[in-house]
Amino acid sequence: MRGRLKEPAFIVAFGVVLFVSLNNLSVVAGAVGWVVRVIMPLVIGLTLAFILNVPVSGLERLFNRLISFVRSKRAKKSGAGGRKRKPIITDRFITGASTIITLLAIVLVFNLVIALAGPGIKESLASVYRLFQSKWPQIEATLRSYNIDIAWVADWFEKTDFRQLLEQLATGTGAVFETVLGAAASTLSGIITLCFALVIAVYVLFSKKELSRHCTLLMKAYCPKSLNDRVSHIASLARSIYAKFLSGQCVEAIILGVLIFIAFTVFRLPYAALVAVITAVSAFIPYIGAFAACALGAFLTLMADPSKVLLCIIVYQVVQFIENQFIYPHVVGGSVGLSPLLTLVAAIVGGKLLGLVGIIFFIPLTAVIYTLIKESAKRRLEQRYPDEPLESFDETR
Repeated sequence: MRGRLKEPAFIVAFGVVLFVSLNNLSVVAGAVGWVVRVIMPLVIGLTLAFILNVPVSGLERLFNRLISFVRSKRAKKSGAGGRKRKPIITDRFITGASTIITLLAIVLVFNLVIALAGPGIKESLASVYRLFQSKWPQIEATLRSYNIDIAWVADWFEKTDFRQLLEQLATGTGAVFETVLGAAASTLSGIITLCFALVIAVYVLFSKKELSRHCTLLMKAYCPKSLNDRVSHIASLARSIYAKFLSGQCVEAIILGVLIFIAFTVFRLPYAALVAVITAVSAFIPYIGAFAACALGAFLTLMADPSKVLLCIIVYQVVQFIENQFIYPHVVGGSVGLSPLLTLVAAIVGGKLLGLVGIIFFIPLTAVIYTLIKESAKRRLEQRYPDEPLESFDETR
């Protein structure tokens, strides 16, 4: 009797809560906003920990291999009768060292990029601004010859102070740091949130094995085995896909940016540093990022030296072909397993919601959802058609 009444009681309670919420939307919105503000440091910290765990795990594997190699050499020298020593370097020490090295490496790389590429990017942006100013009368005359109304463009350029924008972009590390974290660090509460998030991220990285073990034990204690297995599978799949995507795209971005810079410098193409940075950033968007960077590089070359536009496109495509065919498969490995259409949809939705960060997160998130849907559909098809051979979702005709 009690079991029969449980489901109707739940439906009635849900209906009452929904009715009260709809009649007090302002109160509900305020409560949700307060909860979001309270848990925001935790969310940001866990997100940072999830991202930083990719290089930290790589360093841990490297250190473990080195330690195993040294121990095996020492064991061979001491012989079979040698006394076993208690290991001095523990797993916690390896995790802590990997975390510290990762944080220091990020700060070092950030400052190196600003120091090395900053002056070139600054000069390129200033040159583009001067070139556009000088070429604008010709562009305006060409557009007017085709009866294209560009009055709104002229008004926009008159109202926009590009010189001030360039000065803000070229003020060095502080301006770049403010651009990246300006939304969160504009107030004291934002700074405190970031500090707490960083502390949470570091703590999670230092104690990730203990936290993982505790979560596993709690899941086994309070959740059914089927739910426990399902959550473990989804978590493992998400970790694998995100790690593959983040590490792969970072390596590809660095390699492709360096190759583009070298190629543009060798062939004396303009704006080598600026196009290289644009290429590295756009590399986080599979399929469409390379085409967008190539189009932008060709446009900049067209404004600077129209005779080199074709050479710019050829050089860019040759570098892209070499990187995709010979470097990417060996250094990075397979992709996240999405078709170009799904990748484009994920990039558009993520970019509209959270910008570049949204693109980076939504593409592997879409890959996780797509993989789970494929697995579920495969199980249903096998149950519904047990005696028929089934085609794979990944097969192409």
